[in-house]
Amino acid sequence: MDNAPILKIKKMEGAVLPQYESPAAAAMDIRAFVKEDIVIPPMGRVRLPTGLFFEIPPGYEVQIRSRSGLAFNHGVSVLNSPGTIDSDYRGEIGIILVNLGSEPYTVKNSDRIAQMLISPIVRPKIIESDSLSDTERGLGGFGSTGVE
Repeated sequence: MDNAPILKIKKMEGAVLPQYESPAAAAMDIRAFVKEDIVIPPMGRVRLPTGLFFEIPPGYEVQIRSRSGLAFNHGVSVLNSPGTIDSDYRGEIGIILVNLGSEPYTVKNSDRIAQMLISPIVRPKIIESDSLSDTERGLGGFGSTGVE
């Protein structure tokens, strides 16, 4: 990938760099960086440190997403998924997890807690208008296409 964007990552001692877990993975797994186990009670939420700091190239964002295994097996999800990390942010990357399951969930140091991917962004020109073009769907919103 000659034209791949460069994501600079500074890490605290002991933190683990994000990595792709399979050759065709779209996102990298990101890990917790905690001194002691963190228990997330049912319906509880926590901001977990990663020990990582990013320099994201202008014109890109990092998206933080849930890991499907955590969501399916334990009901643990990234609360604001996908979360956006802007290119001008230089603080530590934190992951907000929520436990929607019925049992407490324990996060240990270096556990894979989320996925991250880098994505180009488009900033459109905003044009105020008194009218919009017509479509077959029109004003139909949630459930209007008949698919539930």
